[in-house]
Amino acid sequence: MITLANEQPKFESFGIASSSMLVELSISCWNARKQDKKVSMEVDASKNTKVKAGNYNKNLLAGSPALEAVVKYAANVRLWNNLNTLPWSDSGLRIVTAEHLYGKYKSQLDEHKRNFDKLVENFIQQYPTLITAAAFQLGDLFDRDEYPSQEAVAKKFGFTYSLSPVPTSGDFRIDINEEAKAELVTQYEQHFQSRVDNAMRQIWDRLHECLVHMSERLTDTDEGGRKVFHSTLLSNADELLVLLKNLNVAKDPELESARASLEAAIKGTDMEDLKDSDYIRQGVKEKVDAILNKFEW
Repeated sequence: MITLANEQPKFESFGIASSSMLVELSISCWNARKQDKKVSMEVDASKNTKVKAGNYNKNLLAGSPALEAVVKYAANVRLWNNLNTLPWSDSGLRIVTAEHLYGKYKSQLDEHKRNFDKLVENFIQQYPTLITAAAFQLGDLFDRDEYPSQEAVAKKFGFTYSLSPVPTSGDFRIDINEEAKAELVTQYEQHFQSRVDNAMRQIWDRLHECLVHMSERLTDTDEGGRKVFHSTLLSNADELLVLLKNLNVAKDPELESARASLEAAIKGTDMEDLKDSDYIRQGVKEKVDAILNKFEW
């Protein structure tokens, strides 16, 4: 958590709980890899090892484009989810503002699920043919018994998500004495504060990384020339501005101030301005540096 003062602010758990939700996303894929014990033993024997020195893992489908499309899409969705949410617990729960959840996030998540299911269906339809092709491509490594049935393989893919409210200390419903209950409430509030701090720390880190990169790219070379930078210098900042508003789960006024300052720094500026005008480039850099100098990162 970034502050101008020495002490970190305490966020009201009920306020956060009423304006945010927890999301748990689970995506599973079949990797079509199998350890070949026989080949592993043959390699050990050919190298005269005295112990089991390694394992040989083979790709049963020899890099099927249809399967790779599913796996790659799943990885991209996980990355997208991490960018559009903030960490909450080690179990995989992530937090998002209700405004963002019922704005674009959930509709995009549902669209990702539909796309994933289509890719999986395409792969499952091709699966019998891919096994036949693997028999030719793998040669002596091919073993038909290592390939699950079409139905079994289909069950190895999954795309599910669940939404749940953010719990607060007021959710305790256990029959214990008041002293013990007060201790539990205190412990939970401390735990809650730690999770909020961790979530907000990540979004502050994203902002800091963006600002440092912009400042470095907008700094002229030692010879006084302009450094090379790409259109993503501004487009990434624009995308971050949206996330800073959507992921400010604690409604931190300092984060909103930093966001507004960055928005003002690049407002009305395009890439041609930055490339062609030393004055505009220096002006944007000074505003970016002012944001960096305002907070104790």
